[in-house]
Parts: sequence; structure tokens; C-alpha cells
Amino acid sequence: QVQLVESGGGLVQAGGSLRLSCAASERTFSMFAVGWFRQAPGKEREFVAAINWRFNTYYGDSLKGRFTISRDSAKNTTYLQMNSLKPEDTAAYYCVASTSFIADYSVIAAWNYWGQGTQVTVSS
Repeated sequence: QVQLVESGGGLVQAGGSLRLSCAASERTFSMFAVGWFRQAPGKEREFVAAINWRFNTYYGDSLKGRFTISRDSAKNTTYLQMNSLKPEDTAAYYCVASTSFIADYSVIAAWNYWGQGTQVTVSS
């Protein structure tokens, strides 16, 4: 059973930056991919970014350029660097992982492990 623990959320002003971290209980290189989703109040859960075992990266629509996903296999940790934050980025951010092949990273059901989430609030 893989456990994922997020950290790094908080309150930031618009235009600021945050880096989220996701620590995994087992070696991330044994996973097919790790990634991030987010969910704002009253909205559906949304794909943010993913990075697979080949270190290929994928991003949700309109997020590439502001968000960057990376992983440190030695530390079993995945990061989400978020720059130029906007109030609409306010959401709970969830770390996800999969030990199986994923064809479409934006599909929620494709991910078999989820963290508890960390809150990001961007003030205007």
C-alpha cells in the first residue's frame, strides 16, 4: 500500500509562488507515474500535472508555463512548483500515484493512490 503525504500548501498573494511536495512511502521509480490533481469548492476535481517513470511530463490545459512538476527518486518525493499564482488556483491539491500504465493522465480513475490533500489559497 503506497502512502502519499503532501506538504507546502498555504496562503499566498496573487502573483506569488509555492512549491508543493509529495513524499511517497516507497520508491517512486517503482511507480509508473506520479502527479497532482486539484479541487476547488463547488468544482470537479481537475488534472494538474503528471510525471512518468521516463520523466516525461504532462500538464492540464492552461497550466503549463506556470506550473512545473519534477521528481527526486532518491528522496521518493515529487514536487509541484507553482508560479504566477492566481486566485482561481485556490483549491485543495492532491498527490496521486499509479503502479500501472496510464493512457490518459487526466482520468481520475486511472490513479490508484491518493494523498489527503493540501490547501492552497491565493488572495487577490
